[in-house]
Amino acid sequence: MARESEFLSLSDAALRAVIGPQSRHLALIEDAFKVLVETPGGGVSINGSTRDRAQARRVIEALANRAEAGAEITEADVRTALGAAVTQPRPEPAGRSTGRSVPEGAALPVGRRGAIAPKTASQARYLEMLGRCDLTFGVGPAGTGKTFLAAAYGASLLKRGQVDRLVITRPAVEAGEKLGFLPGDLNEKVDPYLAPIWESLNDILGVDDVRRRREKGEIEAAPIAFMRGRTLSHAFIIVDEAQNTSRMQMKMVLTRLGEGARMVVTGDPSQVDLLNPRDSGLAHALRILKDVQGVGVQQFKSEDVVRHAMVERIVRAYDADAARSRPFPDLEEDAG
Repeated sequence: MARESEFLSLSDAALRAVIGPQSRHLALIEDAFKVLVETPGGGVSINGSTRDRAQARRVIEALANRAEAGAEITEADVRTALGAAVTQPRPEPAGRSTGRSVPEGAALPVGRRGAIAPKTASQARYLEMLGRCDLTFGVGPAGTGKTFLAAAYGASLLKRGQVDRLVITRPAVEAGEKLGFLPGDLNEKVDPYLAPIWESLNDILGVDDVRRRREKGEIEAAPIAFMRGRTLSHAFIIVDEAQNTSRMQMKMVLTRLGEGARMVVTGDPSQVDLLNPRDSGLAHALRILKDVQGVGVQQFKSEDVVRHAMVERIVRAYDADAARSRPFPDLEEDAG
């Protein structure tokens, strides 16, 4: 097959992001598509077959668009773009910050590491659901961005005044919520269990803004047991680690929705820590609510993992093992 070269002009910022530390990003692109990428100045020269050049170009353009939008480009971003180039054979429209469209009304804030935007097709569909549905389920393995994007979306609504509060809840202790023995007030008891969400919000809004909004009651965190009897109006509610809710807890928290409120439920049905995994409220809710009007379900898979490449390989290995053993086939059927 004939190998030819083409030149792609890039800004200095985009070129630095595409090259990466010690040319690591370029090496990943070259290895993935069997191309030679050189940097003669003002851009990159791609040498390879027509198909390989086209795929490499899509990756480089996606990374360049993100860099020009102010996002920090990591190795995880490169691997995500590589996967998208293989599964998306047609070029995506230019001019987007990530090469993927962000749904109208879902403008996300700029975090400490740059612009926040979907990195995969699944993430883009997830954001679209968050804007369209009153109740959205984001389900799948760790590292797919389901909780981070929910926090970013909720923060964007809060900053624009479209909701009065951001309410975050989750089972505080696996299979129990026994918080009484922990020292401190409610926030001090609950915060360790919500560390991933606080890290996300601190990255999105900044530590000082998060602290100020918590003091004003605009951001609230509580274990699911404390949701009973409440009606949450004009709020964006995040129910995290929902696979560890019981069926009764799930029904209770879902029925807290009040006027002008929206809710997102995130979790991984394969990581149930309850003593009786069949009692997981997440799997049950997915089965009975997936066709209800106003409900959206986004299923993430191992290929959507946007953390370290090792995380995706770990998830795939566990998925393969689960497929072989399947100790609770009815639970997996519910989750589907």
